[in-house]
Amino acid sequence: MKTKLIAPSLLSADFGNLQRDIDMLNRSQADWIHVDVMDGRYVPNISFGFPIMKVVQQHAQKFVDVHLMILEPEKYVEEFIDHGADLVSVHYEACVHLHRTIQLIQNRGAKAGVVLNPASPVLLLEDIIGEVDLVLLMSVNPGFGGQKFIENTYKKIAETKDLILSNNSTALIQIDGGVNLENAARLFSAGADVLVAGNAVFSSDNPEKTIELLKI
Repeated sequence: MKTKLIAPSLLSADFGNLQRDIDMLNRSQADWIHVDVMDGRYVPNISFGFPIMKVVQQHAQKFVDVHLMILEPEKYVEEFIDHGADLVSVHYEACVHLHRTIQLIQNRGAKAGVVLNPASPVLLLEDIIGEVDLVLLMSVNPGFGGQKFIENTYKKIAETKDLILSNNSTALIQIDGGVNLENAARLFSAGADVLVAGNAVFSSDNPEKTIELLKI
């Protein structure tokens, strides 16, 4: 996979005009389409499930990146793959048997990612880093869009990059939360490969131009 990727999050899209917004992402320089799934149990919010995934599957022409902020994700990963997910990321903190869940995703032909919350140290990934395709570092506490970026994320990017290199891993580093035009370039310079942007894109007067600028 190439790096310096932008993955706009549909959590900030207009659900009354979801096909329109997906069509805009298809036209844009966005690399991935990020889908945030929340269950109201693991995080204090509920987003959407398979009916929305069906719309994404019908209209998305980009790589579909599904982030499961849910308990017991192993019960649902296969169905998300059946609904068009190219990559499924699960939280370290939500998986009792993380290796098994990662293998389940990959055995179904999708890429597999592991997610760390802001308070979870990178060293937790030492025994799984060689198995995953992506590490998603949350730069806000998960559950809501529009939160302020946590500055300690830069330190965690450096630690994650060191862990990846020392284990000969090919995992990409993704950042999710508070990404905008002010910090995107610094995040890429720090070692991030993929940036998730929600409000920065969909609250913009010109979302396609904003996506272009995020990549610079």
